[in-house]
Amino acid sequence: MASLNVGNLGEYLREQRRTAQLSLRQLADAAGVSNPYLSQIERGLRKPSAEVLQQVAKALRISAETLYVRAGILDAERDRDEVETRAVILADPTLNERQKQVLLQIYESFRKENGFEITDATDVTDVTDVTDVTDVTDAEDTAERGPRTADGSGADPQQTAS
Repeated sequence: MASLNVGNLGEYLREQRRTAQLSLRQLADAAGVSNPYLSQIERGLRKPSAEVLQQVAKALRISAETLYVRAGILDAERDRDEVETRAVILADPTLNERQKQVLLQIYESFRKENGFEITDATDVTDVTDVTDVTDVTDAEDTAERGPRTADGSGADPQQTAS
């Protein structure tokens, strides 16, 4: 068989396996794949699916994303930036869950508008109906600014009529 163009995935897997002090058979058992199949992946003869890479990564206790990039499944720079942006949003302790979801929806809509496909759209719905973004603002912020009118000004229409 001819070697496939899967970057240096096989070499990297072999190095990680040896660092973890696992035999090929032990890693294959832990990952739930056959020993010959894992051997072919390490030698660059087979290109594994994302699912197999995820199982191997779990068995090695390494990042599946790293294996995806090495296998050419993910575009390293663009996808890493997207994953990092999503992670920062989701990890922000100052935002509640609703705020995080709305922010992710807006982020994804801008990516779509700029021609980038969504690589992981879990928990992100279509943004064409994000009409009620005002409920995302913090109650304290609203209290500090005071009530707003329909045009966005701070004056109360009943007070200005007198």
